[in-house]
Amino acid sequence: MSFTCKQLLIKSKAKTLLDVQFSFERSFALIGESGSGKSLTLKALLGMLPQELESLLEYDASYALKRGKSIAFVPQNPFTALSPLTKIEKQFMASREQAEKYLRMVGLDVDFLNRFPSELSGGQLQRLIIAMALSVEPQLLLLDEPTTALDEESKTTVLELISLLHQTCGFDLLFVTHDIGTIEHLCNEVGIIKNGKIVEYGLTKNILHDPKEAYTKQLLESGFRQRSFRT
Repeated sequence: MSFTCKQLLIKSKAKTLLDVQFSFERSFALIGESGSGKSLTLKALLGMLPQELESLLEYDASYALKRGKSIAFVPQNPFTALSPLTKIEKQFMASREQAEKYLRMVGLDVDFLNRFPSELSGGQLQRLIIAMALSVEPQLLLLDEPTTALDEESKTTVLELISLLHQTCGFDLLFVTHDIGTIEHLCNEVGIIKNGKIVEYGLTKNILHDPKEAYTKQLLESGFRQRSFRT
């Protein structure tokens, strides 16, 4: 599948916050510093922008952007994504059968449905969140720095899992991250975003190994990597 954002324009009363265009086949990474516009892009695609912002979204895809149906989201911190007082089964937006199917796909036992989120490790929680997102069988999966809160071992496991699921389930993938190294073997194309605009865009291998823009070169030379919130 392919996805083309013809225009995504977001304005406040005082200024333009975001003005981007991008197109990709199957997988795309959006990379930039904090405040660059990555989160605004995801919120716009999810239909979760604050009402006080003026927005325009024009896109071309074989599906409509409907959260919980054609589009699903994996947040950066699994520890705050679930209710700690509700059993996991009741937090799925899908049938018990679907929940069991996708738990198995992410390497979790179906008995996890009877547990509370607080009984799971960070890596298990992130795999659970991925299972929940995929249980609605979305056509587009958005990931917001999904390995930020994980230790190195769990991070590697989750990235390998995402890569495998992307190949087998057939969804489009838009991956937002601070960690350039995580996307080299996962996303075909990448956009570098700065101050609400994409300043460089192209095949991942070209951007990482032969960047044209000074800003991209600075990010790569500085060892721009992901932040750690929790291990």
